[in-house]
Amino acid sequence: MIETQFIPKPYSKNLESGQFTWSSPSNIALVKYWGKKEHQIPENPSVSFTLDYCKTTTTVKFSKKETKENFSFEIFLDGEKKEDFKPKIETFFKRIETYLPLLKAYHFKIETSNSFPHSSGIASSASGMSALALCLLSIEKRLLEDISEEQFNQKASFLARLGSGSACRSIEGDLVVWGNHDDIEGSSNLFGIKYPYDVHQNFKNYQDTILLVDKGEKQVSSSVGHNLMHGHPFAQQRFEQAHQNMSRLMTIFKSGDLESFIKIVESEALTLHAMMMTSMPYFILMKPNTLEVINKIWNFRHKTDSKVCFTLDAGANVHVLYPENEKENVLEFIKNELVDYCQNGHYITDQIGFGAKMIS
Repeated sequence: MIETQFIPKPYSKNLESGQFTWSSPSNIALVKYWGKKEHQIPENPSVSFTLDYCKTTTTVKFSKKETKENFSFEIFLDGEKKEDFKPKIETFFKRIETYLPLLKAYHFKIETSNSFPHSSGIASSASGMSALALCLLSIEKRLLEDISEEQFNQKASFLARLGSGSACRSIEGDLVVWGNHDDIEGSSNLFGIKYPYDVHQNFKNYQDTILLVDKGEKQVSSSVGHNLMHGHPFAQQRFEQAHQNMSRLMTIFKSGDLESFIKIVESEALTLHAMMMTSMPYFILMKPNTLEVINKIWNFRHKTDSKVCFTLDAGANVHVLYPENEKENVLEFIKNELVDYCQNGHYITDQIGFGAKMIS
């Protein structure tokens, strides 16, 4: 599939004003996407669990305006006007205008809120950009003849990717693949797809408790981090490793082998941080408490034969992953041994979700 397939036919209907509301979840990558080419194309494939509780709810109110010269919008987070968000939305609109030509025809009031702390290290750009893309595409759907649910989800993922790469993995669930992979039919660099093969019962309703080790702004933005992969001495080996780990996970998802799952997921998390530590300039995004938590998880797993493990995004917070049948024991472990390493004792209990939802 090529990008031009997302350019719509001339709109056949008229719409003066209205509003749409969507909630869209964050996601946590198991195989990490790190490094991108032009136009938000990933250097390697990734696969993620879609989350459930951690989500962004966005309402877009729109009204037709007289001229179509410029974009016109205002944006609010939790009821507070956010001028500092406008440059990112402006960039997003410029990227998607070819595929969503309605953008200059309307004034938009964008109202958004998160179920989790902003800049807490949870991927708010993924949930936020996917929710916004869904609202905007819902307007286009009213202007066109019918489009199928599959076409709608595919284009929503395509548009979301142009706002934030990982946002393309938040449209559906529970496992989503983004990036071309020879072994995964239908996989694409342009949008995410639901993982198309058998998944063992072990991975159903998987749990993710997010330990908020550090709720501050990230030391380095994801965009800067991705760009550091250009010319990185280990970049090509990393991209090859991601392809290999995707193939290994396919076997693991089918067999339910939790021991092998743990090895790949934790290795991927540490590799992501190793790439940051060996870039130029270099960054250490983990905090001392991040390492304390990791060691506690390893010790608990060794003592109890638990199948709990961790993963990390490009920050200090720890995602504690575990099967549903261990929920009671792992939450007790978190309360007794890990909560002291969280900022103000804060953590979020979440689990696998099944994608974005339109709110009437």
